[in-house]
Amino acid sequence: MRDQDDLLKPREVAEIFGVRTTTIARWAREGRLTPLRTPGGHRRYSRAAILDVLERSAPEETDQLMAEDAARLYAQGWSIRQVAERFECSYGTMRRILRERVPLRSRGHVLSPTPRERS
Repeated sequence: MRDQDDLLKPREVAEIFGVRTTTIARWAREGRLTPLRTPGGHRRYSRAAILDVLERSAPEETDQLMAEDAARLYAQGWSIRQVAERFECSYGTMRRILRERVPLRSRGHVLSPTPRERS
């Protein structure tokens, strides 16, 4: 039973990293995480390996991943406020994060230029 306790489901790994389970699956495809497979083909992750990745993850990398996920949600139609609530930060902070990565929509859903486009 101890071996099963040391294996985490994708949902549990997502909770540790503070991301969605789809992000965990993407990280596995990208090689950032190495899943083990159950006989039924389900992914499981070694607790020790996850804790190691968590310790090695620099805060900048974690921030970069969060910003990428935030930009992806915003591009899918989420509002800045919804994305900010999802990542537990202020509206202003999320607006700055998103403005650096994607064109922002105005209230009428017209795109405003990014800093690169303004220059």
